[in-house]
Amino acid sequence: MPSDRTAAAVPEDERLDDGVPTHHAHLVVRALIAYADRLRDRLGGPSDAFEVTDEPDEPIDTRGMVWRPALLGFVAVLAVAIGSSMPSSPFKLEMPGVWFFGEPSTASPSHWGVYFSLAAVYGGLLLFMRVWWGMIRLYRSRHGVPVRTMMGVFALWSLPVLVIAPLFSRDAYSYAAQGEMVSHHMNPYLYGPFELGNNAYTAPVDPLWGNAPAPYGPMFLQLDGFFARITFHNELATIILLRLLALVGVLLIAACVPRLAKLYHRDGAELFTLMVLNPVTIFHLIGGAHNDALMLGLLVAGLTMAKEKRPIVGILLCALATAVKAPAALGILYIGWSWLGTGVAVKDRVRPVVTAGLIGLGVLGAFSFVSGLGWGWISILGTPGVVRSWASPTTGLAFLVTGLAHLVHVNVGVGGVLSVCRFLGMVGAGVSAVWLLLNSDRIGTLKALGTTLLLFVLLGPVVQPWYLSWGLILLAPVALGQLRSLVIGLSMVTAFIELPGGTQLVTTLFHGDPLLIVLTLLWLLIVLTVPLSSWDRRSTVPAGSTPTAVVSAAA
Repeated sequence: MPSDRTAAAVPEDERLDDGVPTHHAHLVVRALIAYADRLRDRLGGPSDAFEVTDEPDEPIDTRGMVWRPALLGFVAVLAVAIGSSMPSSPFKLEMPGVWFFGEPSTASPSHWGVYFSLAAVYGGLLLFMRVWWGMIRLYRSRHGVPVRTMMGVFALWSLPVLVIAPLFSRDAYSYAAQGEMVSHHMNPYLYGPFELGNNAYTAPVDPLWGNAPAPYGPMFLQLDGFFARITFHNELATIILLRLLALVGVLLIAACVPRLAKLYHRDGAELFTLMVLNPVTIFHLIGGAHNDALMLGLLVAGLTMAKEKRPIVGILLCALATAVKAPAALGILYIGWSWLGTGVAVKDRVRPVVTAGLIGLGVLGAFSFVSGLGWGWISILGTPGVVRSWASPTTGLAFLVTGLAHLVHVNVGVGGVLSVCRFLGMVGAGVSAVWLLLNSDRIGTLKALGTTLLLFVLLGPVVQPWYLSWGLILLAPVALGQLRSLVIGLSMVTAFIELPGGTQLVTTLFHGDPLLIVLTLLWLLIVLTVPLSSWDRRSTVPAGSTPTAVVSAAA
């Protein structure tokens, strides 16, 4: 790293929490911190300077800092698991044979049971958000909790969602049916799952995707077909293996956390909480058994390798991630772009970008050839766009414009307006992506790439909670200040997006038993406001001060 590079030119993902570059000497670090403190004092803002010290943090109270919140978080996850597994729960698919327990009741659904499910799921989610946020604040102020200890928390929190039916989504049933197609030498790029006929694999598939071809990469579909064969074409066993595959993806992210913490000068426990214990990770990636988990695990591993000066290994891992899902191809582009380091002219980046692209194409071509599926998935990447939901800003804008036009008696079709809004959204995302790439030296690779993925989701045709994990997980290692608040806030909001029980909740509140409504809302209010424990109070940093951090200068 050149020694004459100024602090302003150092990417944020190479700085410490206070923005200080790691390659300056201690005297320069102290001078910059002192100047920042004086500037903040003049502006009237609170001081958030970090004390430069070589002293270790005070001894860690593992029981109070880790296991007390971990047990409370386990109760929250368990409540969600129970509430979404009960017979007649509005949060699961009411169909016989789709899981080992929670069969729908033959009797009319009990009002008490519906209210219990709503209270358990929403109450559990609210409690989980409070515990998760409290742990982030705690580990931000108290450093030193070992990542291996946090792995125990992850195991505890993962267990309830590993034993229940796919959570908040039916995508896993589509995966299983596509795997069954591959096992019978049917190309999922040409046909939808309903081509299998009416059987245990196709019955739970959402009709919206029943005739839609698969937009997934050849490596994932090969694994999918392998699972169908080794389970002797048992649908539930295939679902279990798909969920374990998602768990493997999250474990890959977890394995990268200590290295990312070292590379970006972050506390390991705080970063582990942001990335691995994230509500989107627990409830959607693992709970929903989404293949996005494997894509993200390989993508994070590839970017970590590239940051550790092993770009070819990084490209290979990102290519494997692309062979699961296409958005990971951006990782190949960014590794090629930054291969020669920062401050390199655009014309000098062409060769490494082309080299990275050829390596990636070679990996994808190998999987496409060996699988016999070909490249058909490239032409059907827009399949998810058939969904129309207010959760997508461009779709919501199209509905709003159409509604307003009808109010003033302007006859416009929602289809045409929707196409225009989605086109403009993708153009905006594309232009932003180019700008972020060209300025990635200044912005930082992870921040630019994570922001690009978020923009493509938010401005794209459909927003799914697990899609947002693409950007949130990549931004976590470099999330400081307002960006950290954005990652935390968006992660919490995302966990509530498009829950299957949302319509049932509104209907119940308008037409249900007033006493049960009051009791349910009172319960949710208690969960939202009751003090948790002493560990939560310790996580609150007094105004005008911030935690002590260890600052090291690189030679």
